Order: sequence, then C-alpha cells, then structure tokens
Amino acid sequence: MPELNGPTLPTHPPRSTSRTRPAGLLATGAALAATLLGVAAGPALAVPTTASARPAVAAGPDIPVANIKAHLAQLQSIATANGGNRAHGRSGYKASIDYVKGKLDAAGFTTTVQQFTTGGSTGYNLIADWPGGDADHVVFAGAHLDSVSAGPGINDNGSGSAGVLETALAVAREGYKPAKHLRFGWWGAEELGMRGSSYYVNQLPAGERGKIDAYLNFDMIGSPNPGYFVYGYDQNLKALFENWFAAKNIATEIDTEGDGRSDHAPFQQAGIPVGGLFSGADYRKTAAQAQKWGGTAGQPFDRCYHASCDTSANINDKALDTNTDAIASAVWTLSGGTTNPPQGKVFESKSQLPIPDAGPAVESPVTVSGLTGNAPSALKVSVDIKHTWRGDLVVDLVGPSGLAYRLKDSSGNDSADDVIATYTVDASSETANGTWKLRVQDIAAQDSGRLDGWKLSF
Repeated sequence: MPELNGPTLPTHPPRSTSRTRPAGLLATGAALAATLLGVAAGPALAVPTTASARPAVAAGPDIPVANIKAHLAQLQSIATANGGNRAHGRSGYKASIDYVKGKLDAAGFTTTVQQFTTGGSTGYNLIADWPGGDADHVVFAGAHLDSVSAGPGINDNGSGSAGVLETALAVAREGYKPAKHLRFGWWGAEELGMRGSSYYVNQLPAGERGKIDAYLNFDMIGSPNPGYFVYGYDQNLKALFENWFAAKNIATEIDTEGDGRSDHAPFQQAGIPVGGLFSGADYRKTAAQAQKWGGTAGQPFDRCYHASCDTSANINDKALDTNTDAIASAVWTLSGGTTNPPQGKVFESKSQLPIPDAGPAVESPVTVSGLTGNAPSALKVSVDIKHTWRGDLVVDLVGPSGLAYRLKDSSGNDSADDVIATYTVDASSETANGTWKLRVQDIAAQDSGRLDGWKLSF
C-alpha cells in the first residue's frame, strides 16, 4: 500500500478465553450473502468429501496457515537474495512473479504475464484463470506483489499475495467447479500508485470489464497488531465479509485508512463492484479497538510498515489465517460451484485419541494394503482434531519408512479452535502399502483436545 504516515511498536494479541462459533449464525450469514449476491448457498463443508461419483455443493475450505506461511518464507528468501526487497524494477520482484507463476502453472491454471512500463522500468502483472465457469460472470481476487525498496514487504503485501495464492491453489486441490469464472491477479508497481492494476483495467475492453461481477482486493492481512477492516464500497460485498466475521464472533470496522490507496481503486473507478479486507498499516490502534481485537492500544497496526523490519517475523499468524479463510469463503460463495471429491482409494481411522495437554506425542495408525508401487506425490491427508487452541499443536504424517512429514507447526498466535483440514504431501519416496501414522503433540499448557479421525486418499 502506498505511503501515508510513519511507524512504532506492536505486540501480539493476548490468549483469548472466550471463543465461540455459533453454527446457526454462520449458516444465516451465508444464506443472507447468497440472497444478496444471487448465488447458491450450500452447507459448510470443512474438508472435501471422500471418493464418490456425486459432486457436493461447495463452501470455502479451511486454508492451512502453514501453507500461507510457506509462501511468505519463499518471498522472504527471494528478497534476501535480491538486495533485501521485492520492489518494482528490481530482480526480487521478477523472482516473486516467477515463484507465484510456477505454483499456479503446476496446479493447472492458465497464467498470463502482462508487461507495462513505469518509472523507467518494466513492470509485471500476473493473471491466473481457473478453467471453466461462466466467462460472462467473473469473480476476481487480487493483491499487489511488489514491496517498497526499503524492505522485503512480507506483510505489505506478501501477506495478501500469499493469501490469494493459497486460495487459488485450494481451488485446484479441492477439484472445485465454479459456476462463475474464477480469476486471480498479482499486481506490480502498486507502491508507485497502483500502476500495474491501473494498466490492467485500462487495457481491458469495456465488454470485458462488464463481465467482472466482483473484484476483491487484499492488501495487508497479517499485521502484527491487527485490526479487522472490511471495505465498505459495495453493500453486498461488505455484508458478505461482515456476516462471515460475525459468525466467528469477530467484530469488524469499515476500512478508511486504505481508502483509494490500493488496487481496488482502478476497478472501482471503472464501475466494477469492489470489496476486500485489511488488517491495518501505520494508523494507531485505539483503546476501543484493542479491547475488541486484542493487541496494543496507541501503537500502529504495523510498526514496520514500509520499513526494513517488514520481514517474515512481522506477521500475526491468527490474522493471516482468519483473513485467508475469509478470502476462500468469499471466492466460493460468490462463484457458487461444486467440488469434485478426490478419486482413488481412501484409508481411514475413526478411532478417537485423547491429546494430552503439554504432553508427549500420540500416534494413530492406518494400515494401507492392496496398492502397488509407491505413494503419490500428491497424497491427501485429511485430519479432524478438536482442540481449544490449535496453535499448541504440531501434526506430522509418519510414513511406513518412519520418515515424518510435517503437516502443521505450532503457533503461539493461532488461538482458533480445531484443526479440520486436508494437506497435500509428496510421499512418492514411500511404499504405498504399510502402516502410516498421524502423530500429534500438544506442546503448550492450558488447552486440551482429541483426534476424532483422519484419512489418506491415494
């Protein structure tokens, strides 16, 4: 996001003791959003269904925060290897584009790199289209990928870029079949005044602009002293996000700090409905905001805004995770499609297993038999863990060889309940047949839980 003011010191939000998620409110919010937006509202599905010939109406999946942070680690490495930044016209920006494009190409997206010139340097936009869906009705999510020259730009805007990327990759993982066409974008030279997104919109024929039902923008979603701000430009899109957060007992406010200062602005000026999320930059958190969101009153939402300290340490995992789940929910709800369940053999354990609080690791075995050769490079591991503070948990898949594959790291900032997710593991070095184990350990005191079951989809 372009500059406005200057920075100071954050703290992470305190451990919350009251976290309730009324299912009825969540269903009501989804139904209301669907009514407002004219799309189908389906039942909330935590993970993709198992092998079946029948597609299910899809709701947005839970996006594993570990996956998002892995992208941020790559963007940090790119900046470190390229003079400490990923700014327009610098090698770090082009390397960032190449990284995101490689992930999308491998997942089956149709990608286009659009070149433009500004400030005497070549800039790049990356556009990714998911095959299928009604091309006359496009749901578009985007984020700027460039940093300022002063630092690596991991919150501004690696966070939004990684959240949009992982949402796009979840579309591929879930076998999602949207009713509307899905498009994702990563913009260049935003820090110079939305140059990349302006170029894209200006080059777009009027007829193509008219096909975009909604553009959703995500610029800074992991601020270390976070707020939960919703764009207020379009009433329907505003309600969509507000209802989603309300169902999780998270208060929101209308964003004013980022007004007109990010890539939604060119779309809005072209008459396209825009929405989005923001976790705050260098405005200071008020006492009232600290009371409802945690964190430190009187300090900036991001003390490292446009500074060299905007590194991978400058991220609040809970805000990053929550906001990315909201992105996925919005994309699924607005596009109104179905999920094709993964095909192949499924091996499952439904045995409950207590997870000791701050105790030793526990393991749940699943025996795989009747297969030939090695496990796939995209083995699906679905886990259902009930826990009152999932940041305490470390989760590994252990192959027949004894090799462990990390599915989820612990995080002191992730105070949400439960781990209900599907992970993709490259297990191609393992023999498929044998005993596989899910290993779970609670590494911190105060909260407890249990493993309700898990499965492997070959």
